[in-house]
Amino acid sequence: MPELDDPRTDPFDVARLAAAHLASATGVERHDIALVLGSGWGGAADLLGETIAEVPSHEIPGFSAPAVPGHVGTTRSIRVAGENGAPDRHVLVIGSRTHLYEGRGVRRVVHGMRTAAAAGAHTVVLTNGCGGLNLDWAPGTPVLIRDHINLTATSPLEGATFVDLTDLYAERLRQVARAVDPTLAEGVYVQFRGPHYETPAEVTMAGRMGGDLVGMSTALEAIAARQAGMEVLGLSLVTNLAAGISPVPLSHQEVIEAGQAAGPRISALLASIVRRLDDASTTTSVD
Repeated sequence: MPELDDPRTDPFDVARLAAAHLASATGVERHDIALVLGSGWGGAADLLGETIAEVPSHEIPGFSAPAVPGHVGTTRSIRVAGENGAPDRHVLVIGSRTHLYEGRGVRRVVHGMRTAAAAGAHTVVLTNGCGGLNLDWAPGTPVLIRDHINLTATSPLEGATFVDLTDLYAERLRQVARAVDPTLAEGVYVQFRGPHYETPAEVTMAGRMGGDLVGMSTALEAIAARQAGMEVLGLSLVTNLAAGISPVPLSHQEVIEAGQAAGPRISALLASIVRRLDDASTTTSVD
């Protein structure tokens, strides 16, 4: 089996192997939508529909067990019943998100996106827990990602691969989300490398650059998803005020607790949004 970390290996070959494994393990030949559940969002999977199969993520080529508390270690295939005569759809809920700070390389970080596309997904919903810069967004506030700033000093794209990111977080999908909840705010997400939290000066910099949310995931995955031809919807849960804005020191426990408190409400919101996503895709793959 080709090793994902070997520079001689085409990462898309490993993604196709992973997709074939999922098709065999779940009995579902094609998945329509992919879902990555960050801190606080995990309960949405239980509200979507019938779980067809759960696959330990470390058994799927290119994946490994989660390294972060609060993240699940399984990938689920869920059948979502069609409404008003529409056909059923299948959602691939990707477990074991890999973060860049784990040191496993950017290919591992975005492998879930490439696998989802190889499994047939036309749309991916990326969620996360993050720090907020806007004092009006109390912990527990869900925010649509309008755009991002990538401060990781890396990219998932290799070689002369030029991909347009103008409408990376699709306005069409954000309209679907706002149809479910018109009160949803929008913001610009800034991905730092981590695993340390941002300093107050870095948060100030992010704000002056136009950022509203800071975290350690999502941006690299969104870029890879666009390269693979998927539409992207991004949702952040403000789990805490960012450093220098928050009057108290930051902790991962705070993130987990805020996610747990908001979990039932935001999970119901996310499930309602996913059920409204249709099969039309406006993005195209760029090689």
